[in-house]
Amino acid sequence: MGSTPDPIVRLLTEIVGREHVRTDAASFERYGQDALGIGHPPDLVVIPATTSEISAVARVCDEHRVPLVVRGAGTGYTGGAVPTRGGVVLSMERFNRILEVDEANLLAVVEPGVITADLQRAVERVGLFYPPDPASLEISSIGGNVAECAGGPRGFKYGTTRRYVLALEVVLPGGEVLELGSKAVKNVVGYDVLQLLIGSEGTLAIITKITLRLIPRPPARATLRATFADVQAAVDAVTALIRRRVVAATLELIDAESLEAVAEHLGEPIAPPGTGAMLIVEADGPGAAVDAEIEQAAHACREAGATAVTLAAGDEERERLWSARRLVSLALRATGLQKINHDVVVPRGRIPELFGIVETLRGQFGLRIAAFGHAGDGNIHVNLLVTPGDAGERARARTAERQLFEQVVALEGSISGEHGIGFAKAPYIGIELSPDEIALMKRIKQAFDPHGILNPGKIFP
Repeated sequence: MGSTPDPIVRLLTEIVGREHVRTDAASFERYGQDALGIGHPPDLVVIPATTSEISAVARVCDEHRVPLVVRGAGTGYTGGAVPTRGGVVLSMERFNRILEVDEANLLAVVEPGVITADLQRAVERVGLFYPPDPASLEISSIGGNVAECAGGPRGFKYGTTRRYVLALEVVLPGGEVLELGSKAVKNVVGYDVLQLLIGSEGTLAIITKITLRLIPRPPARATLRATFADVQAAVDAVTALIRRRVVAATLELIDAESLEAVAEHLGEPIAPPGTGAMLIVEADGPGAAVDAEIEQAAHACREAGATAVTLAAGDEERERLWSARRLVSLALRATGLQKINHDVVVPRGRIPELFGIVETLRGQFGLRIAAFGHAGDGNIHVNLLVTPGDAGERARARTAERQLFEQVVALEGSISGEHGIGFAKAPYIGIELSPDEIALMKRIKQAFDPHGILNPGKIFP
């Protein structure tokens, strides 16, 4: 059983039941990595079903100083939900119920294992809308979205997950259960511990229930695809749109490297030959406003030199566009190259400079780099593509990523817009945060988790 003593294994088995404990090699492999593909196997996997079970598990781990890592759907890219040195993985997969959709108060109460797209479909059936939409929405869980403060294409207009969390039920590492926030929209009693936990990457508390704000579903939407000869022209179109004060529901940019990977993966092109970049622009809201916004978007794209501007004829064509966009990351992995994925973000007005940095890195280090993402809010996924087994190329990529981070911060941006830090980016956190900020955060961690059992080895180097 690795480093977890048998008496502790017996205690945890008594809490959740033998059928909800995993000790086999296949489970250790599965729960020992996320989408990053790197991790450390746990010594034990437990799959509780109630808050009281989680409280009891946490208490045992805290008393015996056993590392405890909470895991949602395992779709993260920074190793945030996998062990770094064994211990117990606590999987939230049985916490998968939508407990309430409150139409009168425009909110939903869910368990953390609910899949994001399932929640969206459930509330849209009653005319409501949950905007946050990470690209992994069909497989990522709400709890993980909250723990990482996930974003997605709609962040430009609607903001990220943080904006929609009204209340949380959480378990502290010592087993205490807290109710944070409420169903009320306004709440200024004491420190805002609720917001502190959003994006804390499972290092401070275990989320067991989430109350989310909803909004009315927009009555209309329209989607266009614009193709360009190069990335600069597409970036110019983004700048022109923002100057026109068009706040599109989504504004996504996909470069040539990414388009080629998707075309190869699908076995068919998603843009005309020679396309250097593609924009997907979507407007939503009242019908007349949508028509006006999408027409403005089309004008901006044409003025920036678009080679083609096409309005999606209906939901089927719109879904084909979005399916291709959501396939980009998978398609890049399918090339057989190692994909080092970074979700850097800069102020919107500095997107041209960010793409200039990417182009410089390509030439300076002789690397293939695919860049795509949320151009509307400045969050671009920069993927360094490395030949497996090529140590020299790998070393150049590591130097390039540090240079990328340093230059992004110099542009008043951040090294992570929605993927978090985990252990993959921990060595670089000092590029963005001062020693005093890091020291303060470590004191906060100590206050929540004095014995350091919860998700150790994450965020801080």
